[in-house]
Amino acid sequence: MIIYIKGVLTVSIKNNKKFWDKFAKLYNAFIKKDKKVYDKICGNICHYLNKDMNILELACGSGQLSFSLSRYTKSWIATDFSEQMIVEARKRGKYKNLTFEIADATSLSFADGKFDCVVIANALHIMPKPDEAMKEISRVLKSNGILFAPTFLWKEGKQRKIIKMIMSILGFKMYQEWNKKQFEEFIEEYGFSVVEMKLIYGGLAPVGVMIAKSVT
Repeated sequence: MIIYIKGVLTVSIKNNKKFWDKFAKLYNAFIKKDKKVYDKICGNICHYLNKDMNILELACGSGQLSFSLSRYTKSWIATDFSEQMIVEARKRGKYKNLTFEIADATSLSFADGKFDCVVIANALHIMPKPDEAMKEISRVLKSNGILFAPTFLWKEGKQRKIIKMIMSILGFKMYQEWNKKQFEEFIEEYGFSVVEMKLIYGGLAPVGVMIAKSVT
């Protein structure tokens, strides 16, 4: 269970959003160095997708997964709480079944049980309120819907204290640090059963490609 002090949390959320708005123009270039990692993530996820599925993506950034995976689905709504990230994503092109929208993962306007799958990549660990995001994910997913949540697991492998310190100074605030077992337990707390969990190496930290099914 995560406990927050209301005033501090409010400031953290505002500062977090300002950072990502400012960083948005540089984000796509920055993330290119991890292209091989994202390609592997897409390779693990695409086998679960089909042309009958309606997908919601949260914290989509500038579309690192959106453009690659949306072609396998019926519809793909990619969202981010940063207006500037959505601006940058839309600059990259248009797909018939792919739309970009501004949305806060902790307070979604979509109806209950609307989506077959929800995707949230490398975001839960940098969210001040990941528990609220998980509640919303559970709500908008259909019964037996699938959650794809590839996430940096900073407690797996070598401890990267210097890298984490530099990232923190630059503004990349990490609110949660999990290992594989801890992340699985976190996901299961919100009514999910883990289907598959693979570790991918090669980026800033190991990425746990979480694939889970809603059992609520």
